[in-house]
This record gives sequence, C-alpha cells and structure tokens, in this order.
Amino acid sequence: MRKEHRPRRLVVGDQCWLWTVRHRHPECREVRSLRHEGTRGVLRIVFRPGPGRFVPDGLLHSGAVMDGRRRPLDLHEPGVVRRLLDTAAERGELPAPAEVRELGRF
Repeated sequence: MRKEHRPRRLVVGDQCWLWTVRHRHPECREVRSLRHEGTRGVLRIVFRPGPGRFVPDGLLHSGAVMDGRRRPLDLHEPGVVRRLLDTAAERGELPAPAEVRELGRF
C-alpha cells in the first residue's frame, strides 16, 4: 500500500513535478501541492468549502471535492493533477523557480 503523504511524480514533457494532497485545518480545506523538481517553485491549489463547494468533512473520502451539482473530483488521480497543472499553465499561474504561489478558488 502506498504511503499517502509521500510525494508522487508527474512527468510532463521534459519536466518533472512532485505532488501531494493534504487536508488542512483550520478552515477545513484540501490542498494540492505541486513542486517543480530541481527548483523551490511550489504551486498550491487550495479547495475550500463554500456555497456549492464541498471538501472532505467526514462524508467525502480524502482528496475528494465536489461542486453544488454533486460532480466529484478526486485529487489523488494523476489525470486530475495533470489537468490542474495544464490549466494553471494556460492561465500563466505557474510559480517562478523560487516562488510559492497559492491559488484559491480554482
């Protein structure tokens, strides 16, 4: 069985990213962290509960987030990680080599 907090690798072209999913308190939230390997650049994508947004609170499993129409997203899936990374890149929101960038509502 895989250790849940150990970083996983995602290779995109000639770049490698290390990623984790963590549940954080206070303000119960799910945090997806992606670190560009070989740099200190970190992209944190934070999912917070709110109107029409749900995070694990005892009913959903770890890494699960859901919108108001009950469409789930599993943050532990590599394909989901890739889509989030691609979306951040399209928006120009990837971190500089020594920057920690946090994106709120994604």
